Amino acid sequence: MPAESGTNATFYHYRLLKKLVIPRTLVHSLLTLPLIWLAAEIVLFSWTSIFFFLLAIPVALWIQYVIARSVLVIINSTYRKRWRFTRRLPWIGYMPDQYVAYSVYRRVQIHTSWIGLIIVAIMIPWSPMSFAFSLFFWHVWSMALRLYPLFGFKNQPKEGMIKFNEEDISYYMP
Repeated sequence: MPAESGTNATFYHYRLLKKLVIPRTLVHSLLTLPLIWLAAEIVLFSWTSIFFFLLAIPVALWIQYVIARSVLVIINSTYRKRWRFTRRLPWIGYMPDQYVAYSVYRRVQIHTSWIGLIIVAIMIPWSPMSFAFSLFFWHVWSMALRLYPLFGFKNQPKEGMIKFNEEDISYYMP
């Protein structure tokens, strides 16, 4: 199907409603936050915080992966094929690599953020404080940009589809 002229770009039979551009300043500020957090942990705890800080990265991403995958299995097994683990900025973690229903994305991210925070809170009594703080930081840090579309598209119809690109997020309607 040829693309429509003007501002109504099409994606197959979907009509583009809104494009949410990710500001480069936001990405750059998110990249500097880990250095600031690590420096604060070294000052507050000790130099061994570097080890816990680096250990918390894969643990936080694994927790998010398990939660998101479980939510996708509960919702519908066909959506699992559209999600992949990615290491490219700004979308680090388990993200959709194709267009996905906005309602599914919203449900997965809300469950991942809240259940992840609960798991971090449960781990506080049994883990070193430096590790718990690092785990909290990496969870919030990796979820921050994933929750950005939920605020940017909150006034859009809920039955749309979203597509993630490196510099923007597109919202389509059938």
